Amino acid sequence: MWRRLAVPVVLALTALTATAVPAQAAPPTAAVALGDSFISGEGAGAYQPVVDVNGQAQAFPGWSAANSNAFFCHRSANASLLRASLPGIQDRFNLACSGGQPHDIATASNAREKGRTVASQLDQLRAVGRTHDIDLVLIGLGSNNSQFTFGDVAVKCANRFVADAWTGWWEFWAYIGGPVPQAPCAAGDLATAAQLSAARSETLSAVREILRTLDQIDADGAHRVVFQDYTNPLPTDLESTLWEQDGRADDRDKFRELGAERYRAGCPIHRASLAAGHLFSGGLGTLVSEVHSSLRAEFPGDDLIYLNVQRAFDGARLCERTGSPGNALATPIRLMDGPTGTFLTDLSGYDKIAIQRIANSCVTYFQTCQESWHPNAAGHGVLGQCLAGAAVTASRSVQCVRSPSGTITVG
Repeated sequence: MWRRLAVPVVLALTALTATAVPAQAAPPTAAVALGDSFISGEGAGAYQPVVDVNGQAQAFPGWSAANSNAFFCHRSANASLLRASLPGIQDRFNLACSGGQPHDIATASNAREKGRTVASQLDQLRAVGRTHDIDLVLIGLGSNNSQFTFGDVAVKCANRFVADAWTGWWEFWAYIGGPVPQAPCAAGDLATAAQLSAARSETLSAVREILRTLDQIDADGAHRVVFQDYTNPLPTDLESTLWEQDGRADDRDKFRELGAERYRAGCPIHRASLAAGHLFSGGLGTLVSEVHSSLRAEFPGDDLIYLNVQRAFDGARLCERTGSPGNALATPIRLMDGPTGTFLTDLSGYDKIAIQRIANSCVTYFQTCQESWHPNAAGHGVLGQCLAGAAVTASRSVQCVRSPSGTITVG
């Protein structure tokens, strides 16, 4: 009789035991940012400690520290990923790094020249995937690569203007390492067609690895990837009060008062350089758009969105209206005379030797000027609105535009 009862009793106990085991909770959802300074939050302040390749969280190390310090990735609490309205997202991870290049996606950044001491962004992404269900990924990549970097482009054009404003073309002795060119920047000075093509190939390979990794690690296999391009911090022309000062425009030799006026406003640059700058930023937009199109064809089942932000700062760029930089969505160029912690907001009264010394400080301690010409906290807030629209759109490609009234539309 006991044998006859044993099977039903065991089955009953098994059923009770099975119903007593709670279902495994789903992991929390996450949004992740990958890429360079326009994603990390450069220019927005409130920079948070960054874990380096040794697992140590690096807080601000002082202005005279090596620029390779992980902190100078400048991951801001005001970055667009952290400002965007993203319903359904429980946690957010900013893994981007100012100065980041395609190289840094699969390889530790400090393995290249001028890289920062942080692990590869894919290794950081895999760590998030072990604890979270990744639902949204924001990628900003392409402005820095083995061919050119945004920082170098900005420094080149600003230095030409400052040299032209303060130093005569004949004063070769005023420069360390030879004279600085004083002509406005032309398109080929910033990036040639061949360089943009090479940068596109690098970026395509890096983003392809991101998509492959996401398909391997995402808990439910469902995630939206937003490819954001770049917005130019400068207008197509400066507002008219900045065209001339003391009877001198920027098409003659030496114009210190005008140079100081434009520096105060945040835009020390020749008017003739602006068109080249917009060709450059437009070229970056084309680069990102083409990478998006190529990968849509390679990964037809993935949810890939191109977010065009080239008009997101319309009407609020540096020196576009009177009152700059206070009414702009981008940071002005601000130099520091050595690692003092004090930024110079006015160059009026400085002679050419002092200007040379100050400019050299930016080269020696790049962290003292790396925020220049990046979105400020308000600008990253606008980019957050752009991202919020891209996160819910049914389209594969959207443009984020700022109207004259300041309204942001995504469509």
